[in-house]
Amino acid sequence: MKVTYDAETCTHAGECVKGAPNVFKVVDGAFVIDTAADSEENIRATVGNCPSGALKIHE
Repeated sequence: MKVTYDAETCTHAGECVKGAPNVFKVVDGAFVIDTAADSEENIRATVGNCPSGALKIHE
């Protein structure tokens, strides 16, 4: 599973960081997505909670 992020769509609500802080984080000023850091179930739920739709799952 791959997760992508659209910076132009993001409203910075922070739901991704709250839902899966080990997966979605800012490192040295860059948004990082580490899908190996949590369960697929939690990542899918967190992406589903993104209010702007900036996060997308690609199979």
